[in-house]
Amino acid sequence: ASKRVERLGAFPLPVEVIPLATARVVRQFAAMGGQAAVRRRSDGAPLVTDNGQHIVDVRGLVIDDPLGFESAVNQWPGVVTVGVFAHQKADVCLLGTPEGVQTITY
Repeated sequence: ASKRVERLGAFPLPVEVIPLATARVVRQFAAMGGQAAVRRRSDGAPLVTDNGQHIVDVRGLVIDDPLGFESAVNQWPGVVTVGVFAHQKADVCLLGTPEGVQTITY
């Protein structure tokens, strides 16, 4: 329940990026007012996905138009996918609350 928000951006947004494009994508998020950083392993090395990509976590964004935002960022060279999933949104949310599971349908 603590992760339910009215507007996306309260939590870091994961973006999967081709390593060669990581610095460029970080700069593009900075131009939007976001603070992007490569997710790192405990030894300080970049976390690498099973596809050989980096994960960039972006903080400080306010995403008023999730569909438009996802569409735009997915078009950036080097971006594999962005963790918004507005194009594949869920029809049902099972939300854990202190009172039990709340079912929300959209």
